[in-house]
Amino acid sequence: MPDRPEQDEELELTSPLVPLFVIANGRALPPDHEYEHTTLVTAAAESGQVAARTLSPEARQVMDLVADGFLSVAEVAGHTHLPLGIVRILLAQLEEDGLILARTPIPRAERVDRELVSAVLEGLKNRFGA
Repeated sequence: MPDRPEQDEELELTSPLVPLFVIANGRALPPDHEYEHTTLVTAAAESGQVAARTLSPEARQVMDLVADGFLSVAEVAGHTHLPLGIVRILLAQLEEDGLILARTPIPRAERVDRELVSAVLEGLKNRFGA
């Protein structure tokens, strides 16, 4: 029996040889509004070592990234070199398991009516003098 030196090397599961549906466990994409590019994710306080041992290598990599603070979904995809859709599926699975917390992005501010702001400013000036 020949001795194989590459037995000790760890197999990289995110190589092109592993189809993406295997990484996602055949799960479908969550709705677009659930994990937008700017949705922030972080590890939950109660995410323990027991749950981390049962995770796939990709999910474990995501958990390592968000363990120290908030990252956006786009940043997680960039650091893991996985497609955004796969990252969204992994995040949905991790959130269902209670391992991460997701914070929806802050909505864009609406444009302010300049006439209303000017009227309020004039009223304040008249009332308190400026």
